[in-house]
Amino acid sequence: MTRNHVFGRLPDGRDVHLLPIGAAPGVEVEVLTLGATVHRMVVTGGDGERRNVVLGHPDVEERLASGDYVGGTIGRYANRIAAGRFPLAGREVEVRTHDRGNSLHGGPDGFDARLWDVVSHTADEVVLRLVSPDGDQGFPGAVTATARYVVDGDTVRVTMEATTDATTVVNLTNHAYLNLDGEGAGTIDGHLLAVEADEYTPVDATGIPLGGHATVAGTPFDLREPTVLGPALRAEHPQVVAARGIDHDYVVRGTGLRRAAVLSSPVTRTSVEVWSDQPGLQVYTGNFLDGTRRSTSGARYRQGDGIALEPQLFPDSPNRPEWPSPVLEPGETYRSTLEWRFSTEPVLGLGVRRLRSPAGTPAPRPGHG
Repeated sequence: MTRNHVFGRLPDGRDVHLLPIGAAPGVEVEVLTLGATVHRMVVTGGDGERRNVVLGHPDVEERLASGDYVGGTIGRYANRIAAGRFPLAGREVEVRTHDRGNSLHGGPDGFDARLWDVVSHTADEVVLRLVSPDGDQGFPGAVTATARYVVDGDTVRVTMEATTDATTVVNLTNHAYLNLDGEGAGTIDGHLLAVEADEYTPVDATGIPLGGHATVAGTPFDLREPTVLGPALRAEHPQVVAARGIDHDYVVRGTGLRRAAVLSSPVTRTSVEVWSDQPGLQVYTGNFLDGTRRSTSGARYRQGDGIALEPQLFPDSPNRPEWPSPVLEPGETYRSTLEWRFSTEPVLGLGVRRLRSPAGTPAPRPGHG
């Protein structure tokens, strides 16, 4: 890979840099300073071929025009906050909204659309920093966030941290879309997905949790065994129909850094384990990729061309005191860790679960995870 070079320029003239880390035969990653974004991630498949397994956009203009958060670092608050309002330190905070009356992924100008500063860049590691001022998108407190990407052989580790000078809420994640058949290879319908969760979070028509968590048993959200995605995404379940697939939070079993999900492609014989220390995992199956945005390979992304597996706190947690708290106080440090562990071994094992696919396609609705 080429060393640090200018990827493009923002409308105000500032340069966007591309920062490569890693080396073959291990994982090679390209990170953009715009959005602390995973732009490309090249791995060796079980078929011996090296391919880029994440979606991306070809230039700065396309990235800025896109509303799909492709590969970006999401903040200040990943996922949704109902009506953009929540209680905090004895007062009601109101933040900017842009998704059916709710705040999504930090607001219309979130961390994924910001130019991050380079703290350090070596052959295997890059550290980026962003200062978000008090009142940014309506959130209180000046927050300093860092995103650290480290390649260690076939593992990519992403560590996100944040500090604040006033009481606020923080929930960071990465929004990479994976396709283990390769970027531009088509849909992830044939991929197998297993999620280490017995419960998921049903949502209303605007993506806000209806109440508590619900069992996955007896639903298309039951991914406790490796499941072929295509039929699950077309199941006649009201939550699947409304979302045009899966766009839901899963309650990951256990605590600390543990395996949250495993994605596998039988075509390229490639698997990736997603490890996280966060309580939830938002699974979003690219339901609203609609052909309007160009890809790194020159094509256009369409529904289901990638899957985002986003470790995070639960959606609307600022309004849910019974769930893990997103509140960050001065003197504290928010930390979260995400790892992608690639393999050509059959880590999913046996017992593939297949669902019957009904006829028909559900009608679209706006917004996505």
